[in-house]
Amino acid sequence: MTRAGASVTAACRSEAKSADAVTRVRTEVPAADIRGTVLDLGALASVRRFATDLQHSHDHLDILVNNAGVMMPPRTLTEDGFENQFGTNHLAHFALTGLLFPLLESAPNARVVTVTSTEHKPGRIHWDDLDGAVAYSPRAFYQQSKFANAVFGLELHRRLHEAGKRTASLLAHPGYSATNLQSSGPTGITKQFMRITNRILAQDPRRGVLPQLFAATGPTARGGDVIGPDGPLESRGYPTRVSAVAAAHDPHTAAELWSLSERLTSVTYPIP
Repeated sequence: MTRAGASVTAACRSEAKSADAVTRVRTEVPAADIRGTVLDLGALASVRRFATDLQHSHDHLDILVNNAGVMMPPRTLTEDGFENQFGTNHLAHFALTGLLFPLLESAPNARVVTVTSTEHKPGRIHWDDLDGAVAYSPRAFYQQSKFANAVFGLELHRRLHEAGKRTASLLAHPGYSATNLQSSGPTGITKQFMRITNRILAQDPRRGVLPQLFAATGPTARGGDVIGPDGPLESRGYPTRVSAVAAAHDPHTAAELWSLSERLTSVTYPIP
């Protein structure tokens, strides 16, 4: 994106990761207009600080990509007491998007791209055990967070469309991409298994990021689209329109999740 002339803010969990991201981009694009900053999605206070800083330094925001995440760690809680995967992958992105809504609306045709996964398809919301205190499963709660991403992205599109807003909401997923996400969260045998399958089956991250880039910048991408790889099982390939699981379109689930997310984050959107 910087090679195409975009001004990019790289939000990372720590100063070190932020500096590394900026260095790696400028190694390939020396003239890149990129700024690194800290955003810890495991803490809503950090989300609010980041949003406030961005509002002070920018008068509009063309593209917001909600792509940070954690995958299948042992049960832990965020700083605010949420199950880590649901808190980081969904609630923090819900809050961030809402807090940045004025900047998005100040752009001519802004896009919000929320990154989900094919793992959203068997997912569901554990309404009576959101924090996993009763029956935590790393994979089931990862699936819950990715299902929440899908529901949020689609419901945001519906609300924006019905309110006549110019901002568009899209979903994207990378397929099976060889990043450190699979090996940094899981532990034990699962971690070793994912390291092996990454080497054998996963596509290069440069290919895996294409659905996000298409959703964010593609001239034919539209609000409500779900973009993923065109290969077998949507695991690899080039960007194409794919489908979210039918349950992600359920209006009752969407309304319940939206209301819950507003209550837990204390962030509301200016759209009904």
